[in-house]
Amino acid sequence: MYSGHMEFSLPEDIIEQDIFQVAFTKVQISVAAHSRAQLFAVALEAVHFMFPRKKDMKRRTTTPRTDWQKKVEELGFGFHTLDTTYWDESVYYEFNMKEVDRIEKATNDLWEMCLDAVQHVIDNKLYRRFHIPDWFVPHIEDSWNNDAPAIYGRFDFSMKDGVPKLLEFNADTPTSLFEVSVVQWYWLQDTHPNNDQFNSIHEKLIAYWKYLKEYLHEGTLHFSAVEENLEDLTTTEYMRDCAIQAGLDTKFINLMDIGWNVDYKEFRDLDELTIKNIFKLYPWEWLVNEEFGNHIIPDRNKTFWIEPSWKMILSNKAILPILWKLNEGHENLLPSFTEFDKMSLGFSYAKKPILSREGANIQLFSNGSLISETKGDYGEEGFIYQELCPLPEFEGNYPLIGSWVVGQEAAGIGIRETNTLITDNLSRFVPHLIV
Repeated sequence: MYSGHMEFSLPEDIIEQDIFQVAFTKVQISVAAHSRAQLFAVALEAVHFMFPRKKDMKRRTTTPRTDWQKKVEELGFGFHTLDTTYWDESVYYEFNMKEVDRIEKATNDLWEMCLDAVQHVIDNKLYRRFHIPDWFVPHIEDSWNNDAPAIYGRFDFSMKDGVPKLLEFNADTPTSLFEVSVVQWYWLQDTHPNNDQFNSIHEKLIAYWKYLKEYLHEGTLHFSAVEENLEDLTTTEYMRDCAIQAGLDTKFINLMDIGWNVDYKEFRDLDELTIKNIFKLYPWEWLVNEEFGNHIIPDRNKTFWIEPSWKMILSNKAILPILWKLNEGHENLLPSFTEFDKMSLGFSYAKKPILSREGANIQLFSNGSLISETKGDYGEEGFIYQELCPLPEFEGNYPLIGSWVVGQEAAGIGIRETNTLITDNLSRFVPHLIV
């Protein structure tokens, strides 16, 4: 329980509107059961939720290019319209340089924190929190200790009062790479050629593939995905194109066509070419739980995998409580806890499966009430609990900022927009520019 003197500084706009007491009334919490500090935090959160601060980023409506479908298809973008519109250029978001600088800094800082968190997990053998099978731990540790490089990842941010807040890190198989790197860039050239965009992804990918050459085994670099998934295929072929521009010898193979030679104990493609280097757009947690994964350890060639298996730690939302524990109070992090410690959050939080895709099986609670949820097949491995940080709202539209790290540097952003507080598989990709 709280004891002693404590001073709180309220924003002037809150004091002027005399709504702080209203927020306390809305929050039905027993003072006897919570400290004044907790009560204040919940009430202040309620104030910000009911009276959101002024947003610097702006949403603009515009007229799409008359032949936009043809233009994006010429780029190789074949999934611009699925069951609903995915690529949406009837709107775009404006950012000023101050906001871009904040996002860039947050991305670089969080990447360094993530590397420290991986070391912490390995040093303290915390693999069971991540549901990583014991037999695969040596592979993860070898990839980390041998400095196996990672090429990319996407931090998902909610902008709160101009500050990027980390919701999660898509570290293994991040989607929307082609859209953010190429499609929105050509949109900018056609529609706002005098403006800029936070987007150096393409150049950084080519540069990093050149850097990776010295790490690869001699021979071809295979690229693999489930060929029937057009989005994954497009992303993988785009990555392959960047590698080709970097001077690498490459070859695509459908993930389902990768073979295992029992006699030689090695992976092979359909032409019986040995696979020694491979970029795979397929989650590590799926791979190690399938029969295919059982061959990774006995593989005599010690195939070089991209992304490396140590990324299995960062792609799991169990990393979020660890990031908070190691960097408590950092402005770009949200308080995050395991099931055991979740009461530290009070009554406003997000409940997330440690392993899930496309926003599935997430629940958002505000002051104890469920305000949004998604269904799905995830959650068997457990959940984490994160302080509620609603996405900013623009006339019923909620943008999520995906900030990319390429070659260990911030490289650009893409925006997915939905009509709900949870970004799911019905989200729209919208472009952005800098003013």
